Amino acid sequence: MQSRKPLIALTPYHNTEKDEIYMRPAYLKAIQAAGGTPLVLPLDLKEEELQRLVDSLDAFLFTGGPDVHPFYFGEETRLHCGNVSIRRDSMELALLEMAMAAEKPILGICRGIQLLNIGLGGDIYQDIPSQFPEDFPICHVQPFYYDTPAHTVTVASGSLLAQITQKKAIKVNSMHHQAIRNVAPGLVATGFAPHGLVECVEKPDYPDFFLGVQWHPEYLWEQDEAARRIFTEFVAAGSRAYL
Repeated sequence: MQSRKPLIALTPYHNTEKDEIYMRPAYLKAIQAAGGTPLVLPLDLKEEELQRLVDSLDAFLFTGGPDVHPFYFGEETRLHCGNVSIRRDSMELALLEMAMAAEKPILGICRGIQLLNIGLGGDIYQDIPSQFPEDFPICHVQPFYYDTPAHTVTVASGSLLAQITQKKAIKVNSMHHQAIRNVAPGLVATGFAPHGLVECVEKPDYPDFFLGVQWHPEYLWEQDEAARRIFTEFVAAGSRAYL
C-alpha cells in the first residue's frame, strides 16, 4: 500500500486591491516534486479553525509576498516601505505561534523568513537601499528572470543549511527590498550575502525542521540540487511529523 503523502500548508498571497487570495504555481510544483501534497490556506479563519488545521496538517510553508506592517516590529512606516496586508500579517503570526507550539516543520521563503524573525521578536530593514549601505551594492532585486541566480550566499558550517546543501557557498536568486536586521532571540543566522546581509536563519533547538531563506528556491529547484534539497528535506520532515 502506498504511503500517505505529507500535507504541506502554504500561506496565501493577498491582492489587497481586489481582496483576492492566490498562489504562485512555483511553490506548488516544488512541494509536489518533493513528494508532498500542497494546500493553500484560507486568509480569514477563526482561532479554533486555524488550530484545527495546525493539528491536521504536517508542515507549514510561509511564502513570499508584500511587506509586513512595521507596527508588528515596533516601528513607524518609513518612506520606502511597500504595500501591506494586515489580515495576512495577523493570520500568519497566529499560525506561526500555533505551528511552533505543535512542533510542526516550518519553512519561510523571502517574506516568510522576515515573518518568522518578526514573530519571534526580531526586526527587519524596511528598505535595504536606504538602510543597509554597501560599497558596491548587490542586486537584491534582480533584473533577469527568477530561474537565474543573482549572487552567492555563504553557508555557516555545522548548520542545517550546510547539512541540506552540502556546500560552503550557494548561488541564489534575489527578489526583495527588505531583509532581517536584528535576528530574533532563539534564531541563528546561518547564511549571508556578500556584504553580510542575513539570508538564512534557523532555530537549533527546534525538534525537527525550522528554516528561513531570503531567496526563492521554488524557482531554482529544477536545475539546482541545493534548492531541490531544501524542499525534499522540508517535505521529509513533514512525513516524520505525520508518523
